[in-house]
Amino acid sequence: MPGELHAYHDYAQPDPPYQPLPPAARVLDAGWSDGNFTADIAALGHRCHGIDLSAGGIARARERYPGIESSASSLNDDRRAAFPGVTAFDAIYSVEVIEHLYSPVTFARRAMEALRTGGLLIITTPYWKYAKNLLLAITGRIDRALTALWEGGHIKHWSRATLTRLLTGAGFEFVAFHGRGRPIPFLWTNMVRIVRKPGA
Repeated sequence: MPGELHAYHDYAQPDPPYQPLPPAARVLDAGWSDGNFTADIAALGHRCHGIDLSAGGIARARERYPGIESSASSLNDDRRAAFPGVTAFDAIYSVEVIEHLYSPVTFARRAMEALRTGGLLIITTPYWKYAKNLLLAITGRIDRALTALWEGGHIKHWSRATLTRLLTGAGFEFVAFHGRGRPIPFLWTNMVRIVRKPGA
């Protein structure tokens, strides 16, 4: 729930901001892993769905949260097609996912297609910028942070500017940006970017 720490990824992190949504909003968690975050959103009264490419992750999430509809499918596919009867989502959350994707441009385009007019896309991803990179190098932690030994792992390293270009290039409107994880500006561990499908 808001304000708590959850191990949604490989480390505990604060929840993404809980944006004001209409009652019983239809929400998609794109890359929902074990379903913990989605379950928190569903507990607020929203109609939640989860997709993930990992069949194992989907199986674990279904066992834990049988009331949440889920699909083992690609984020590059039409996200509505996985859920018959769903024509659009009010919000899409994607928590620590975009850094793993080969085609983030396709990810952003598919999110735009799946959202209703005025719908929100909320993304979290590790934050990268020169000052943080320099500090990691000076303290000898850069090899751990940017390890090449993680099978799969992070293949994209996003700054605020590059994530902004991706999302505005897909047609989204800015709503909010938050640095998270450290109290010192520009040394954040991760960031939250909130954008809206225009037209509302």
